[in-house]
Amino acid sequence: MGPVAETPDAYIAALSGWQLERCRMMRAAIMAAAPFEETIKWTNLVFMTNGPSMLIRAEEQRVLLGFWRGKRLRDVEPRIKASGKYELGNLVLTEVTEVTAEQVARLAAEAYRLNIELGNPAART
Repeated sequence: MGPVAETPDAYIAALSGWQLERCRMMRAAIMAAAPFEETIKWTNLVFMTNGPSMLIRAEEQRVLLGFWRGKRLRDVEPRIKASGKYELGNLVLTEVTEVTAEQVARLAAEAYRLNIELGNPAART
């Protein structure tokens, strides 16, 4: 589970080492890519636009970059692994996993576009 925090700034501040640096970079790339609203939900740093779009979840040995429409993003980033019965997908990062701000920004921009185009992924149809 990620750190218990009440705000996105507190979430990042609670991290250390490689996870702090990685999460700080990813958060900046995400926020530069699209006008997301940041919030804390389910102990994760969640980026919202027309519903939940993506999340950062720092765990003891890894960081997850999760996407509500991750299955649709696998052509952009093949390392995204499907998760669950809906469209969820995660990019699992360890200290040695290579990921750039440009890659994260490209994924964020596409996740934003999908939520604008398709609506809230959490809404039941």
